[in-house]
Amino acid sequence: MDYRQAALSERERAILDYAVKLTLHPADMRREDVEDLRRAGLDDGAIHDVAQVTGFFNLYNRLADGLGIEAEPDW
Repeated sequence: MDYRQAALSERERAILDYAVKLTLHPADMRREDVEDLRRAGLDDGAIHDVAQVTGFFNLYNRLADGLGIEAEPDW
């Protein structure tokens, strides 16, 4: 599902826009990206959490891909 087509709040959409940009184009991040999150109602702690979670999952996915870790089967 494309999150841009989903019925999301402005806050949720801002978070996902930020996470996608940080994932796909980290060198393009600007102060305005953080300001977009603030305008959507996030405080500094929440913005920090979004950046940390996005970074963690990017790191984990790269480690898993680099080491050939298979996804766990559905039970």
